[in-house]
Amino acid sequence: MKLQLYVMKTVATRIIGAALILMSILQILDLLDVTTDILDRGLGVAGVFFYAGLRLPRLFEQVAPIAVLAGGLFAFSQLARESAVVAMRASGVSGYRIIGMAIPAVLGVMLLDALCGQVLAPRADPALADWWKNTTPVAERKEVRPRTFRVGADLIMATTASADGRQINAITIFRRNDKGILIEKVESPVARYDGRAWVLDQPKTTRFTGDLAQTSTAASNTWSTALRPNDVQGLLGDDTAPTAASAQRALQDGGSDRPESFYATHLQAAFAGPFVSLVMLLLSAPVALANFRSGQGAILLTGGLAAGLLFLVANGMMTALGESGALSPFLAVWAAPAIFGALAVRTFLALEG
Repeated sequence: MKLQLYVMKTVATRIIGAALILMSILQILDLLDVTTDILDRGLGVAGVFFYAGLRLPRLFEQVAPIAVLAGGLFAFSQLARESAVVAMRASGVSGYRIIGMAIPAVLGVMLLDALCGQVLAPRADPALADWWKNTTPVAERKEVRPRTFRVGADLIMATTASADGRQINAITIFRRNDKGILIEKVESPVARYDGRAWVLDQPKTTRFTGDLAQTSTAASNTWSTALRPNDVQGLLGDDTAPTAASAQRALQDGGSDRPESFYATHLQAAFAGPFVSLVMLLLSAPVALANFRSGQGAILLTGGLAAGLLFLVANGMMTALGESGALSPFLAVWAAPAIFGALAVRTFLALEG
């Protein structure tokens, strides 16, 4: 038990250290761009910390795989240099078991990565965007342009939405029949979600029948749709990656402004994303069996770092192909982790003998 805790602690501390360093670098670079604007708006140091805090979930999501790679390489190279791996193998501990001792540390990173990507960041991003918009000086505010998206067979055009997605401003609904012909247009200054359905305030409805157009108004009207506040946050908020829930809803006519392949790819990526960290651990694992006196350690250390960076590039390229529909979403998301994971295991097996 003490041996397992020692290995896990060694790997975990290196991963945490790498993550903190990488997040600090990204945070500093980000703050260099916005600190002056925050101070000019009179928000003070508290505004800087508020901005930095809301950015943390996205930053961790970005650095988690690289942190595992760097932490694994540092930890395993240290164990190999100190001959700790030789001592463990001499006492009957296999290389597979040594890597298994480090997996709990990576599982913690995977869980935190999934928590940030699927829970924390989707809540922090709209709050940050709303805060930034509300604190922008009136003279510097840009004209808001309407955005369009699709909900089932209906086409929707709207300008802005509240931070919680429960109110849509200046909404226009274009309803079509099964042949795609426009049959009705509904205009409303505000659409509010009351917890069960959307209520349109002072809607103006125009029905098209052949060459005729009939217009009617009402004090309020209920809009029957599968659209939900979470969908509105993604559609009318900043351009962020959809979560598994929002991607699933978009595929089920819950509101979309991109091709079906885009949401199908991100639905797969939501499940595959945390496993990228596990692949990074496997890519760093061969360093534990390296002989640093013969120069093999330097080669494996460099090779592991290069393989990890190449994996990130390949994974990103294939994901982009999946989003555009040029590649199957499942293949686009899972192919790179499977290939690089298999290569890492093959290299480890060859060194283990």
